[in-house]
Amino acid sequence: MSKLEALTRWVDDVVRLTQPDRVHWCDGSEAEYDALVELMLASGDLVELNPRTHPNCHLHRSSPSDVARVEHLTFICTPNKDDAGPNNNWMDPAQAHAKIDALFAGCMQGRTLYVIPYCMGPIDSPLSRCGVEITDSPYVVANMRIMTRMGAPALARIEREGSRREGTFVKGLHSTGELDPHKRYIMHFPDELSIKSIGSGYGGNALLGKKCHALRIASWQARSEGWLAEHMLIVGIQNPQGEISYVAAAFPSACGKTNLAMLIPPESYRTAGWKVWTVGDDICWMTPGADGRLWAINPEAGFFGVAPGTSAKTNPNALAMLNHDAIFTNVAITADGDPWWEGLTEGTPVKDWQGRDYVAGNGPAAHPNSRFTVSARQCTSWSPHAEDAQGVPISAIVFGGRREHLVPLVFEARDWTHGVLVGASMGSETTAAATGAVGVLRRDSMAMKPFCGYNFADYFAHWLSFDKPGAKLPKIFHVNWFRKGEDGKFLWPGFGDNMRVLEWILGRCNGSEGAAETPIGNLPRAQDLNTDGLDLTRGKLEALLHVDADSWIAEYESIGEYLASYGTRTPEVLQREQQRIAAALTEEQMEPQEVGTP
Repeated sequence: MSKLEALTRWVDDVVRLTQPDRVHWCDGSEAEYDALVELMLASGDLVELNPRTHPNCHLHRSSPSDVARVEHLTFICTPNKDDAGPNNNWMDPAQAHAKIDALFAGCMQGRTLYVIPYCMGPIDSPLSRCGVEITDSPYVVANMRIMTRMGAPALARIEREGSRREGTFVKGLHSTGELDPHKRYIMHFPDELSIKSIGSGYGGNALLGKKCHALRIASWQARSEGWLAEHMLIVGIQNPQGEISYVAAAFPSACGKTNLAMLIPPESYRTAGWKVWTVGDDICWMTPGADGRLWAINPEAGFFGVAPGTSAKTNPNALAMLNHDAIFTNVAITADGDPWWEGLTEGTPVKDWQGRDYVAGNGPAAHPNSRFTVSARQCTSWSPHAEDAQGVPISAIVFGGRREHLVPLVFEARDWTHGVLVGASMGSETTAAATGAVGVLRRDSMAMKPFCGYNFADYFAHWLSFDKPGAKLPKIFHVNWFRKGEDGKFLWPGFGDNMRVLEWILGRCNGSEGAAETPIGNLPRAQDLNTDGLDLTRGKLEALLHVDADSWIAEYESIGEYLASYGTRTPEVLQREQQRIAAALTEEQMEPQEVGTP
């Protein structure tokens, strides 16, 4: 019996359901990609950009009603509703299959059904996992070729694993359907390791290897198999001695995750020999190694980044990699046929993201969620160790959010349990870019609220389970680049100067005693941060590191209410940690003491 029989049977079942005119098994070759591009150019699904300035770059314009993830139509389908948790939309699996299969029936008539075998992670890594996406969208195929290890090598791996992990590849079924928002669903069936998505061509809804597989399904797999699937960047920091330490970091949207992943250190650091290496900008899979450390891979092979705001100032490494072999979605174009978005200082848009003549004052030229898809290998700071089969060892885990007044620039959790609480309670205050009131705190545990495939209470318990004898776990930190002064301006310059905070973090990982102890964690003292060359007064620095007792007491009351919202499944040890810190805040009145001093 062929080891691929289960895959073949599933494809046959889908063909009978969706009734395509043709079936194409993707091999991932360059010739196949070129043929898909020609097909989309002929149909108008792609527009060729300026071949002189942007060779092999193309623009895709999606339906105006299909430009972002649809969290309210995204479901976790488990037999027990409590397993999905209050952090997810839930639907009974039988009901979900019936509802979405009715929409899939006959939906590919007149179209080609593409079978996309793919591998999330280096093709030979034991930390990687495979999947197969079936789709009727050539745009999805082209993007999956960039974002995953797609085609013949992945199919060969699925066949090799058939005897020992039969059926464990993730099955993803997608169709653009009618692009009708009222017939749009993204269903996840963790028990079945399967995904069904219809009615959208947008990346987060249609590139099923990304959020759907690499986070929602993988987080469920990770819990059962003893690893972590996280919404985190991975970055390597090389010191002047040539030693590289790896940091994983989780931030909610609009908090600078991609910028940190591709950080360029200040000139003084570069002159001294510091370097930054990009392993990944969005997803991190971490597995305990034989040495007790957590080893991580980036399961993706490319970047699906937000274009607006990407510029020579904010992220020169990202901008530099977009000059060739990239797919742009919903950006504007100039008269010369170059891509354009808000944040770029060069060029003038003449066509907006919908292909209309651009008129200043009639809204943004590029859609605020417009995207670029590009191979990670095109990034100047891309790390060759991103392809290491064993992954890279993680020294520090960093959580962060956007808080204007409460949270200091950086602090260190005192131990793993405290660190899990820090991650579980992290959040951001809303900005003018979000709908609704400005300045409202939205908690986003580990930046996983839209992506955790099961109950957050069980997820917190899974994180806590890694603290066991023999474990050499990363230190956990929290950063906040967005603290403001009394004048309403940001106190910290951010961008490349965030390297100064990373230097302190790595110093703490290597045994530095440059910190002061408080109930919320260990903070650098003013003299512990390298601020040479910064236009930063002593007053601003002290304001960045200030901890207000009354405000933190209220914060920990709110954290307690948040944990309680997950009911009896919430780990008691996490609740006790919240209570311990709340009591310490009240009793000690936040008098700092230097770590290691009497």
